Amino acid sequence: MPAIARHYIAVTRGWRLALLLGALVLTAACSTPIGVVRGDRHSMYRNLTASVLSTGAPSAASAQLLNRLGLTERFDDQPEAVLTELRGSGQALSRDRLFALAELSFACAERTRKSEYYLAAAVYAYAFLLPAEGPSSGVDPRVRLAADLYNLGVTWGLASPTGDSVILETGWRPLPFGQLELTLAPDQLRWGGYRFAQFFPVAEFEPRGLLNNYRQPGIGAPLAASLTPTGNGPTTVRGRIPPRVKVPVTAFLRIDNPFEGIASGSVRGRLELYPADAARTVSIDGRAVPLELAPSAALAYTLEGAPVWKTEITAFLSAEHSVFPGGLALMHPYRPGRIPVVFIHGTASSPARWAPMLNELDNDLLLRDRFQFWFFTYNTSNPILLSAQQLREALRKVRADLDPDGRDRALDEMVLIGHSQGGLLARLMVTDSGTRFWDNISHEPVAQVHMSDELRTLVQSTMFFDALPFVKQVIFISTPHRGSFRVTGLVLDLVRRFVTLPARVVKGIAELAKDNPGMLSPLARTPTAVENMLPGQQFIRTLSASPIAPWVTTHSIIAVRGLGAPAGLSDGVVRYESAHLDGVASEKIVHSGHSTQDQPDTIEEVRRILRALVAAR
Repeated sequence: MPAIARHYIAVTRGWRLALLLGALVLTAACSTPIGVVRGDRHSMYRNLTASVLSTGAPSAASAQLLNRLGLTERFDDQPEAVLTELRGSGQALSRDRLFALAELSFACAERTRKSEYYLAAAVYAYAFLLPAEGPSSGVDPRVRLAADLYNLGVTWGLASPTGDSVILETGWRPLPFGQLELTLAPDQLRWGGYRFAQFFPVAEFEPRGLLNNYRQPGIGAPLAASLTPTGNGPTTVRGRIPPRVKVPVTAFLRIDNPFEGIASGSVRGRLELYPADAARTVSIDGRAVPLELAPSAALAYTLEGAPVWKTEITAFLSAEHSVFPGGLALMHPYRPGRIPVVFIHGTASSPARWAPMLNELDNDLLLRDRFQFWFFTYNTSNPILLSAQQLREALRKVRADLDPDGRDRALDEMVLIGHSQGGLLARLMVTDSGTRFWDNISHEPVAQVHMSDELRTLVQSTMFFDALPFVKQVIFISTPHRGSFRVTGLVLDLVRRFVTLPARVVKGIAELAKDNPGMLSPLARTPTAVENMLPGQQFIRTLSASPIAPWVTTHSIIAVRGLGAPAGLSDGVVRYESAHLDGVASEKIVHSGHSTQDQPDTIEEVRRILRALVAAR
């Protein structure tokens, strides 16, 4: 090869080598084997807080332990073997290892669907949360995650084979490293005059139709419990709680000597049940620890597909359609010292429509321990005086049954909240009728009218009554005190065609006319509630002119569509001028349609009124 050619090749190789070395230098200058990159804030926070519950992958704390021990890849292939290795003898487990065992056991359970690993996660998490040397630091992010692992571990570890219920009973349950002995005292299942029958997991339910999903973070498995009446407990409560009610309860598994149990493989635990209306904390080693509560989920679960929705139309069309016995329903046993707040729904409606308001008021910490919430339901096409008689009797009876000696002064401060027609019923509770309503159908004194004893009792109870002395506050919501402009000739004709009136009332009017010729007014006949609310009709004029008892404080919440001054506006059913009352303690205008009881402004006004009542006590 010529010398020039060899020289050219050498020079070319030299340049190539120089370029390669330069590239390596530049590469090294741009990226070292170890360094940092700026990350996206949201992504980094998600990575820091990720766990088996949120992403399906172990949290940073558990992943770090696996990495340190070189077990990461093996856990992916053999999770059960790795858990056995991590536990070892089960003695003197560090807090780091306890937490990892809890989370990784849960991950294994999610993968294998073996209940024993869910229970193992609960046992390890319990031990982590309650170390022998003292309580865990609230700053440690693993504390909240461990509580969630415990809660869900108990829930799914005790779930039925189908997963739609949780089985709480005395017995033995397997663990990956031994067994769990469970005990449940019979008195834990009692609730007033009822017994908890079945338990349904609600931790993963997302309520719909409510303004807020209230949930208290804490410890325990949040459940919804169905009820069955028992022969024990107060008879005054049995039969007053609707059979479909699901009670929010928390199941707490108290583990005796968890460290000893983990080491020996024989774990002993006691199941304890805490209804949300009775307890918000549980005592553990002398400390009050918050319970995990999910009352909104239990309420929404109660109403999911419930028959009460169908009664809104059926109970309007037929006076003979059965509603709740006695008309007055309680959501939980009577609590002495708490003021009753009675909700009264409107036409073609039901107590279920109050659920959004109940959810807000019952989860207000200032209100929930000072009030108890009751619900009245009725056939909403019946004559309003008949429905008012049923409400009045229901209130008197429940008060006498619950407090026969009259010792509970809270029952003398009752609050009524009525929407639409329900507001008219509430007004009749605080009005002395005198002879006004009877005079609308006859000018003869009732004592001189011929009628059977049965009919006379009905007439006396529906036409003549006094204001109830134990009702102290009334809140009217979209109430047609002077009638509803929507009640037209067409509406009345349709109602008359399809609505069935109470047979005893129709029969009574016919009996009066037959036995007392010429006594009844030519207009006297059995009206529906819709006819009662016709503007200018005798009943609505008489009621609007009747004074409210002086000891009663009244409030008005009036819905209107449109902005500006409310005069001349309406909610689509009731005009402002009809809903307005002079002399009320407060009047709140909300911009809404007629069904306003679930609107935030309406609920907040009711909350304000009840809070003011608490402050004044």
